[in-house]
Amino acid sequence: MLNYAKFILEKVSFDQQLFEKELIKHLSELIIEEVVELRNWCYEHFGGKYATVLNRCFA
Repeated sequence: MLNYAKFILEKVSFDQQLFEKELIKHLSELIIEEVVELRNWCYEHFGGKYATVLNRCFA
């Protein structure tokens, strides 16, 4: 599921609202270890573009 979440987030990264919606959806489907890995990956790939979204979702 983690790889699928990454794939989808890359595909929807053009739209902030869609990105946030998908991120929230995938966070509810992953186990804790995967959430930590997804968090690190998201900040690495989208931290500059969607920092506020990431901060809100991973708070």
